[in-house]
Amino acid sequence: MPRIRTAREDELPLIREIERASGAPFRDVGMAQIADEEPMSLADLTHYWSAGRAWVVTFDDDVPVGFLLAEPVDGHLHIAQISVHPDAAGQRLGSALIDYLDRRAAEAGVDELSLTTYLDVPWNGPYYRTLGFAELPEAEWGEGLRAIRRMEREAGLDTWPRLVMVRPVPGAG
Repeated sequence: MPRIRTAREDELPLIREIERASGAPFRDVGMAQIADEEPMSLADLTHYWSAGRAWVVTFDDDVPVGFLLAEPVDGHLHIAQISVHPDAAGQRLGSALIDYLDRRAAEAGVDELSLTTYLDVPWNGPYYRTLGFAELPEAEWGEGLRAIRRMEREAGLDTWPRLVMVRPVPGAG
């Protein structure tokens, strides 16, 4: 049975390895640049960890197999990164992490989650649609989302179509 908990500081290097492994499938859809991208730095991971916004999913051995990083952006709780190791794929761990974030957001009075993702990659845009996310038109982006999209463009991520998505937080408000 999976368990979600706050990440520990000593797990940050493992989170980097989960991110690296979860990028490998992008090679199979012609996105080698994404597959080869370096994971988030330890300094950036420490930012999320020290703010209490880094969670991991584990099994009985308590070793993380997936993680979620979030931050407040434009009144949403924004999913900055979510990854599950390919060896643990297909067990609904990503959706469990997002459901966990829903509960955290509701407790904080936040009524929407947001994320940026690839439009057509099956485990990105199409997957998030099955979880209740919908595209947020650019005219509705706040300054924070605009800044995130600007950084993504500058990093070359717009080689493939990307979008901003939101979903309401059940029980918020």
